[in-house]
Amino acid sequence: MFCHGTQVRQQALTLLRDGAKNADVARQLSIPLGTISYWKHMDRAKRGECPGKHEPKCPRCDGRDLDHAASSYLLGLYLGDGHISQHSAHRVPSLTITCAESWPGLMDSCEEAMRAVFPDNSVCRVRKVGCRNVKVYSKHLHCLFPQHGPGKKHDRRIVLEPWQQDIVDTHPWEFIRGLIHSDGCRITNWTTRMVAGERKRYEYPRYFFTNKSDDIRKLFTDTLDKVGVGWTTLARGSDPFNISVARKASVALMDTHVGPKH
Repeated sequence: MFCHGTQVRQQALTLLRDGAKNADVARQLSIPLGTISYWKHMDRAKRGECPGKHEPKCPRCDGRDLDHAASSYLLGLYLGDGHISQHSAHRVPSLTITCAESWPGLMDSCEEAMRAVFPDNSVCRVRKVGCRNVKVYSKHLHCLFPQHGPGKKHDRRIVLEPWQQDIVDTHPWEFIRGLIHSDGCRITNWTTRMVAGERKRYEYPRYFFTNKSDDIRKLFTDTLDKVGVGWTTLARGSDPFNISVARKASVALMDTHVGPKH
């Protein structure tokens, strides 16, 4: 491989900066066109002139505006069904939220929230068996989701940063909706009662949220308390993984602000 000297490279860059075409510079200096194109690209990148190659700004690092409502919802989704990973094939980490194929509306809401929180980044859907992974790539994922760490969420401490708690306090229903959409559901229970000697069936709706992490469940119940929703803990065996919302007034509140998955 032939190496060109610094003087020749600088001569080529001078011609390019003056407006000469890559092919003309290559012919004039008897240098391969690919080498000239590479030199031009590296020179423009060094001066920050490469179109489309800028690093999107971060609300935490650069003070960019952040859609707080979408951020609160996306945080709930992340704490439930999301994870951040970085594969060797990609330089940039990705946030993945797994959404079941049976809830296309939820998938749309997830993608909409990702685009609102990361307006300069690409969002995609990756088809899997029975579900799709909604993904966004960003170097600043750890800035917006400092809860990320090695291992499973229920094996490590999950605490919101003060700025995250402020967002959740301002947009509590979006946070609750994100948690329900990830690890919760709205179901219809039924029971029977004897009325005037006749057994009748009664149905009533309730919400469930199930998560192994004590910290995430507490974040959920603390937020329910703030919006006036009553809840109880239902143990599965000896493990209190289930949070139930069954009181009529509380279910009505949840229906108004959350609703069933769709």
